[in-house]
Amino acid sequence: MAAHHTYEEQKALVFYGLKLLGAITIVEVLVALLAKGHLIHGVNFTHGFGHYIYMALMVGFSIYKAYFIIFNFMHMALEARGLVLTVLLPTTLLIWAIIAFFQEGSSWGARREQIKEKNEAPAKPASSGQPQGYYMIPGSPTGCLG
Repeated sequence: MAAHHTYEEQKALVFYGLKLLGAITIVEVLVALLAKGHLIHGVNFTHGFGHYIYMALMVGFSIYKAYFIIFNFMHMALEARGLVLTVLLPTTLLIWAIIAFFQEGSSWGARREQIKEKNEAPAKPASSGQPQGYYMIPGSPTGCLG
């Protein structure tokens, strides 16, 4: 465990952290406004490769801010490695589970929409030469499948 800081050192660290987090938040807001076309009209990152860069920047900034807050303001940087892993491993698994649930929900929703479309589609009448309903099998005891 590292040595304790004096009051003035702690105060300087807090103000450094606030300035850093404030600057990153301002950059995040500027990137979001630029990506949505509010700063430069006609520039829009809502589709294509630009959207992926925009999302990667936003996720990256958010992860860095979370890391900074956890390790400096919550004093995880000063804790033993075992305690740090005890806190971070379940958090990582929780994030993975949330991503997996969103993926599963999105997949389920897409399949549900396909089912709704098929249910709402009008039925096509069969041509006169094709059987309708059960298919009759000659010589079977019940005369049909199923």
